[in-house]
Order: sequence, then structure tokens, then C-alpha cells
Amino acid sequence: MIKDLGYYSKKFAKLGVDRAHGVAPHKPTLLLSVIEQFEKGRIQHNQIYLTPELIATFLKYWSNLVTTDHRSDISLPFFHLTGDKFWYLVANPGFEATIASRTKIKGLAALRNTVKYAYVDDELFEYLQDFSSRVQLVEILIATWFPTKAQQVENLYQVDELESVQLRLFEKGGAVYTTEDIKDQDKTFVRNAAFRRNVVSLYQQNCAFCRLKIVCRNGQDIVDGAHIKPFSEFHDDRFDNGIALCKNHHWAFDRGWFGISDDYRILIPDDRFYEETPSNMRSLEDFDGEEILLPNQKIYNPRIDSLQWHRSFWKIA
Repeated sequence: MIKDLGYYSKKFAKLGVDRAHGVAPHKPTLLLSVIEQFEKGRIQHNQIYLTPELIATFLKYWSNLVTTDHRSDISLPFFHLTGDKFWYLVANPGFEATIASRTKIKGLAALRNTVKYAYVDDELFEYLQDFSSRVQLVEILIATWFPTKAQQVENLYQVDELESVQLRLFEKGGAVYTTEDIKDQDKTFVRNAAFRRNVVSLYQQNCAFCRLKIVCRNGQDIVDGAHIKPFSEFHDDRFDNGIALCKNHHWAFDRGWFGISDDYRILIPDDRFYEETPSNMRSLEDFDGEEILLPNQKIYNPRIDSLQWHRSFWKIA
């Protein structure tokens, strides 16, 4: 069988969608979102990850194009597109049997835990890298699944949804969410990514603990936007409940290996470490008493009550 552009045009027009309660638009919405990632250069290899950008784009198209009562959930098409025989999943280590058995995976958290990334036919990957082929595939998706929405799709393409979420969050200095607010895993994942990126930008991509700064050409950096009081318990995405920390010191902070005093000095507990042998670098204990790096806007300095909660939880004097 020749897998040319006509072949994939027919595939995109005849996606296997659930029709029990009207046509479920999850698969065409995901494919529009994936094509936008190719268009914007975010996918360079045949590996499609569940990134904040992809999920934010999916939510953008869903909220503007979908008129049915179906619930938005990117995990559904990301998993079930395998049935259309051009989309495949690579399992995270230890979950190969789960993927091979086609056990149904429900929800974004479970899917990200199980699946490393998706990939498509080599032939389709080549077409997705070509502008004119992408245009044709988008036109097929719109004509088949969203026939009255062509102009809206064109307008939506101009919107970087994750950036928009970041800007809205930044204007408010962050947010505190209710239990109801966080029921939607997709939206919570995007909001969390926006929080973390805003916090990192306030520290100019530096680790507040060790000042490390490494930024890749594609914009990725080694520093995380960490919550001081955990989001899972407090749902607090205000920026003063955040601190920028490199991967090592984020991990250490989340396990109480150090605390931060009310005057923003590093506190290293005396009894936490059995052995530490740094090679050509400072040991953790060497930082005891040093002042952390603070954000470039004072109003976003780590909140004292959050720091006190962290010290109390981990019993750091």
C-alpha cells in the first residue's frame, strides 16, 4: 500500500471516532494541535510528547471549535488514535506490557505515567514537516469535522495559548484554586506549567540556592519553578509561594534537606546527612547561612508563612 498524502487525507477524514452520543471530536482536535506544533517548530523529531504547549493548544481548539457536550480530555485521543493505524505509543520503562495489552488508560496523569511519547508513520512524519502538506491535512480536518469553523481555525493559529495563560496568570500574581478548579487535569497541567515558567522568569532563570543558570537554545532551562507549600495540598499558585531551584536543589528542598529562614538565609539541618562527597563543587552544608537569590520584583519574594510551613513540616530549626 502506498502511503502518500492522499492516503493520509483519507485517514484524517475517516478517523475512528465515538458516535454513541454524537460525533466525539477528540481525535481531529488533537491532530490540529499536533500540526500546529509542527508548524511552530516545536516538534523536530518523530516523538510527540504530552507537553504543556500541546495540551494548551488542544484546549484552545476544543473551547473554540467544539459544540457537542463531550468532555475535553487529551488522554482519550492520545491513547485511542492508535486504532487508526498511523499513530503509535512508546511506553515508559516498566509499562511496556500495559501498552502492548492495550489496557485502557484514563486521565492525563495516568497516561503521562504510562506513555513516554507517541510517534507516527515515517511517511506521515515527512508530510507533517512540509508546509503545503500540513495545509492540505488541516483543510481535510476542518472540512470533515469542523466545516463551519475555517476562519476561526485561522484566527486561533495566531494565538499562543500557553503564553496567553502565562500572561493572564502574571497579571494576577498567580492564583489560589478551589478543589472544583483542579478537577480538570488538562487545565491544571497547563496552569501549573504557566506558574512554573513565570516563577523561573522572576529569578531570571537562576537557581535561588546555587545561582546555576543553563538555558538551551530551544528555551528549555535547568531551573524549575518550585512550590514552597505543595500544590497538591494547598492549590496555591501565587508566585510568592514559588521559588526557582535547579533540579538537584528542587529535589532536596521537597525532601526537607534544607529550609529557608524568614530573612531568606539557607538553613542546613545538622543531622540530615550521613555522607557527602562532592567532586570539584561545594557541599550542601557549605551553603548554610548564605542568603538565597531573590526574584527581580520584591513583591514576589517567597512568602514568610510558606517558608515557616516548610520548616515546620520538615522540622528544620
